[in-house]
Amino acid sequence: MNTLVTGALGQVGSELSVTLKNLYGENAVVSTDIRTDPESPLVQEGPFYQLDCRNGQELFDIVKRHKIRRIYHLAALLSATAEARPQEAWDINMNGLQNVLEVARENDCSVFTPSSIAAFGPTAPKDYTPQNTIQQPTSMYGVTKVAGELLCNYYHTKYGVDTRGVRYPGIISNVTMPGGGTTDYAVEIYYEAVRKKRYTCFLKGDTHLDMVYMPDAIKAAIDLMEADPARLRHRNAFNVTAMSFSPEEQAAYIRAHIPEFEIQYSVDPVRQALANSWPNALEDYAARVEWGWNPEYDLGSMTADMLKVLSQRGV
Repeated sequence: MNTLVTGALGQVGSELSVTLKNLYGENAVVSTDIRTDPESPLVQEGPFYQLDCRNGQELFDIVKRHKIRRIYHLAALLSATAEARPQEAWDINMNGLQNVLEVARENDCSVFTPSSIAAFGPTAPKDYTPQNTIQQPTSMYGVTKVAGELLCNYYHTKYGVDTRGVRYPGIISNVTMPGGGTTDYAVEIYYEAVRKKRYTCFLKGDTHLDMVYMPDAIKAAIDLMEADPARLRHRNAFNVTAMSFSPEEQAAYIRAHIPEFEIQYSVDPVRQALANSWPNALEDYAARVEWGWNPEYDLGSMTADMLKVLSQRGV
């Protein structure tokens, strides 16, 4: 089954594309992104296209040319960037998604589209936020994620498009740096711990947020797309999480490996406000029951692996 990944040079897309190629074959996975990077193996080895998903005709042509049957649509502006450029965020996040869904409808493709914990707002339960609850986000990123969930549901019920998705928490990677998200600190802190043994965090020390390590995030996407559709009662926007922690707690785990590590704070009011509006911890029972979600990493094992990999790489 030939697969297309949009936003393939981003934090999730770059690692997901490699994993999919290893699973299904180099030429069975087509990567696209609005930008290009001549040094990226995805660009060098191909097949790769520079694509703006708002260009529906070009997207359609790529899907037809490569006989695509599965799309992982990851192209989007993330939370902090979206809040700085809200009109552009709506244009990219919503019009890009609708083009993908239209192309999927016309070519009988299944579609994975990630949502986010940003889809919840300050009125949702903060602790063990349930799968089905009130969603009133106060950020443009959150608004586009809720609208995207509903649009995917609509294309499934109206046209029979096989749409699936998860609500990702913050994603931590030892390969690709994040870009414009409220949870970026949770990645940056490991790099700075290895480089400088100190970090200045842009969120308050007691701010709790859900997180997942990248291997588990990729596993969630692939496992959901491989799941028997008859088991999927919710189908789109499953809550998934692996751990919930604060910057202070993360720093404490780092000190178990780097005792001299220090953390300081210079709070960014925009990103702090976004974090304050999100859940402290999600409840992911539906994902566990309906398609077997079971993360492999917690804060301790992730911290050990992150610091080991980054130290070996000499970041």
